[in-house]
Amino acid sequence: MMSLWLFLILGSIFMLCKGESGDCDNFSDLDLHECLIGTNLYVRLLLYTRANLECGQELPHHNFTQQPLFNITRPTTFVIHGYRPTGAPPIWINHIVHLLAAQEDLNILVVDWNRGAANLNYFTAVANTRGTAENITGFIQSMEAEGASLDSIHLIGVSLGAHVAGFIGSMLGGRVGRITGLDPAGPMFAGVPPEERLDPTDAQFVDVLHTDMNSFGLRGTHGHIDFYANGGLDQPGCPKTIFSGKSYFVCDHQRSVFLYLCALNRTCHLTAYPCSSYTDFLSGQCLQCEAFKPASCPVLGYDMSKWKDTLLRLGQTRVFFSTTAELPYRKTSYRVDLVTWNQFLRWGVIILRLHSGKNVIESRIDNKLLRFEQYTSTRILAQFDEDLYPIQKISLRIVTGNVIGPRYKIRLLRIRISPLENPDRSLMCRYDIIMEENAEVSFKPLPCS
Repeated sequence: MMSLWLFLILGSIFMLCKGESGDCDNFSDLDLHECLIGTNLYVRLLLYTRANLECGQELPHHNFTQQPLFNITRPTTFVIHGYRPTGAPPIWINHIVHLLAAQEDLNILVVDWNRGAANLNYFTAVANTRGTAENITGFIQSMEAEGASLDSIHLIGVSLGAHVAGFIGSMLGGRVGRITGLDPAGPMFAGVPPEERLDPTDAQFVDVLHTDMNSFGLRGTHGHIDFYANGGLDQPGCPKTIFSGKSYFVCDHQRSVFLYLCALNRTCHLTAYPCSSYTDFLSGQCLQCEAFKPASCPVLGYDMSKWKDTLLRLGQTRVFFSTTAELPYRKTSYRVDLVTWNQFLRWGVIILRLHSGKNVIESRIDNKLLRFEQYTSTRILAQFDEDLYPIQKISLRIVTGNVIGPRYKIRLLRIRISPLENPDRSLMCRYDIIMEENAEVSFKPLPCS
């Protein structure tokens, strides 16, 4: 008898657990065979809220107000994936759902158009972007008819999904509140008119992050603000040769998602600076944030309210930042102003080292040769993969490559080092130091007068 009761109890628990998992709707997981033969477009909406973060609920396109978890008065964010050549779900879906829910109380709708995006033929997936956009546009129009405000709708699109978001916004007359494009797809969208890709007119505010413009990403400027991580091209830590396999093809492109996730998680504070090119940014020519005062320069992330009005007034703005190869991706940046005097013209690069106790960090500023002659003022950007504080000693070397003949002396009349992302930290200065080319000189920083 005891065994019978035990069997019944265990059976009941099993059925209960099975029922609970069965109540959750998961993202479509297709096999490679389906991708090879091709999939027909079918769009699903998976609803997540703070009340069901671990258990998505498929939201019907009609009678959606009957779903008690869906609150039409809450802001709604759509997450739209891109091309899925293998049919597997994106690995970042759960992460972005949880991080978005942490920002504010939202309806989070994951747009599952895997049937349509999962095709070995990329051109078929591109053709399906319009149908996907029409489907979601119809749903948003139904939301609006039920009293939802388009101002509170945010579309986040990844790769091809960024253009889907753009098409939705365009079909709605640019009235949606915001579109975020994470490395919008480049193939089949390069050189096309604005109405055939993501464009600033597609929403009240459009922000775009570029990480792979020389391969799968789209070159150019396509939002009210365009963030270019490491110039929008090759990302640190990503493979440089085809022998690395799949990662060689997807790493740079996927980095846009991981940078955005890191920004949502507030573990990366990625400040970007308005500039005409990444080269000019690395040369220290674009480190001014006066246009955004009293705010800082724009920071990648969810909350753009500090900069939105200024960006809409400025028009399309390009902003640049550099990252490390790994989490938390943030570099520590300093603006370095040098005044040198030397009798003979010298060309070289600068190696700057900062010391705190036994710890040392180094920045090699070698993106271009610097000119030193007689009385020269030079501004450079020094970026470090780590942050040290307090700085107890500074080492400087001007490398000219001169290995034959005498070492020329260079007089450093002044060096001023300004922390860019930590304005509460003091400026560091030193005055009147005699140094030789290719030889390191070390000194203790002093308060700037």
